[in-house]
Amino acid sequence: MVQCVLLNADYSFLNVTTWKRAMCLVVKSRVQVLKYSKKIVRTAEGALIKIPAVMKLIKLIRTLYRSRVPFSKKNILIRDGFRCAYCGNDKEKLTIDHIIPKSRGGKTSFENCVSSCKPCNNKKGSQTPTEANMYLKVKAYQPTIAEFLKLKVRKLGINDLLKDFGVY
Repeated sequence: MVQCVLLNADYSFLNVTTWKRAMCLVVKSRVQVLKYSKKIVRTAEGALIKIPAVMKLIKLIRTLYRSRVPFSKKNILIRDGFRCAYCGNDKEKLTIDHIIPKSRGGKTSFENCVSSCKPCNNKKGSQTPTEANMYLKVKAYQPTIAEFLKLKVRKLGINDLLKDFGVY
């Protein structure tokens, strides 16, 4: 599936969208195409159309960011790079592990939760990492909105493309 980068009118990163949605935005004159991809689509009439790679909205969308990234399992996994915080494994199915267990009064927050594979989570059990003789390879922290957007852009693999346009 071909994806297109969507920038706000001030060239800030907004989202990644599908090529079909991108074509709808182009036809409705809501975006200005900054760069085309090498992919071509044939219409029903037989005409060839290039698919956009980077688009900029014509009208600025005012983005209201929360003061912090909301807590969720997906956001924990993105922060930790989809790897186990104890062994670094990315092949196993990941779960959320509380550093200080909930049974001992640990809170469910970014500072107390990390991603963990099932074997490491079972090995740790209801102990602290030092009691289980396990060590964290990542730091548990509350990411800011800007850090989170940079992590998302890096994960999507469009970091170099946005650097060419001076966005990041």
